Amino acid sequence: MRLALLLLGAALLHPAPTPPPIKVWPIPFGQKRKQEMAAYSERHYGERTWRLRHPHVIVEHMAQSGSAAAVRNTFVADRPDPELHELPNVCSHFVVADSGRAFRLVNLRTRCRHTVGLNWTAIGIEHVGYGDGDVLGDRRQLRASLRLTQWLRCRFGIEVRNVIGHAESLSSPYHRERVPSLRRQTHGDWRHASMQTYRRKLRRLGPCPGN
Repeated sequence: MRLALLLLGAALLHPAPTPPPIKVWPIPFGQKRKQEMAAYSERHYGERTWRLRHPHVIVEHMAQSGSAAAVRNTFVADRPDPELHELPNVCSHFVVADSGRAFRLVNLRTRCRHTVGLNWTAIGIEHVGYGDGDVLGDRRQLRASLRLTQWLRCRFGIEVRNVIGHAESLSSPYHRERVPSLRRQTHGDWRHASMQTYRRKLRRLGPCPGN
C-alpha cells in the first residue's frame, strides 16, 4: 500500500505528457553488452550497473552523419569505439532525422555511452547532420527535436538548464569521471551559443503538465 502511494505521488509530481511520434528501432543490446556497460560504469563511476535510473540530464549531439540509418549502423556492432577503444560500443537513446522523424534506439532504462562523465545519468539524443546550424536551420528537424526533448524532460522531471550540448558536458553539475585522463574529455558539437538558442526555444513550449 505504501509503495502504491509513493508511486502515485511520483506520478502526480511528474505527470506524463503526451509523447511525440517515435519509431522504435532498437540496436542489439543483449546480456553481453549490458555486462560490458556495467563494467564500464564501475570503471568510470564506481557503480557496477547497466541500468539508467532517474536521469538528470539530456545531452544533444550532432551525429556527423547524413541519415538516421547511418547513425544506427554506427551503434549496431558491439566493438570497441574508435576514439577511446572501450567496450561496449558507443550509442545514444534517440536519433532525430532531418525528415523530422524520431527513432528510439535504446531502452530508456539502459545506460548508453554517449557523453564521458555523464553516461550514468544522461539521455542521449543524436541529430542527423554535421553542425548545430543544420538542426537550428531545419524547421522540421528542430520541431521534432524540441518535442522529443520536452517530452523526456517532463517525463523525468529534468530542468531546462540540464538540457545541454555535448560541448557543455564539463560544466554540468552531474559530471563525474574516475579516470584521470578523461576528466576534461568532451566534444565540440552543440556549442554553448547554439544551446542557448535551443533552450530558449524549449522554454517557449511552456511548463510541464502539473507545473
